[in-house]
Amino acid sequence: MASNLDGFFSALADPTRRAVVARLMTGPAPVSELHEPHDMALPSFLKHLGKLESAGMIRSEKIGRVRTVHIEAVAIAEAEEWLKQQRRIWERRLDRLSALAEHIEKESNNG
Repeated sequence: MASNLDGFFSALADPTRRAVVARLMTGPAPVSELHEPHDMALPSFLKHLGKLESAGMIRSEKIGRVRTVHIEAVAIAEAEEWLKQQRRIWERRLDRLSALAEHIEKESNNG
């Protein structure tokens, strides 16, 4: 899973790719529609799509002359689960730190 996460977060490191993922969260779209808001040549944009596809975040299908891109929820779910685990770890650590701070404060007030 770690290598999948590496590819996932590497793919999201670019604002163009984040914008594509955000758009695809609302539903599939043809490449031409995804490319439209970005001020770059189509070959450059296709490299961004390739990076997302390599990370397992999107898939595309060609029907006739139109290539439609779909989000792959599995990759996003894996990253979300990893983030939830990290959050639980840090919440437990912060709870322990808070308890320690309260204990120290009580001791200093009693002493």
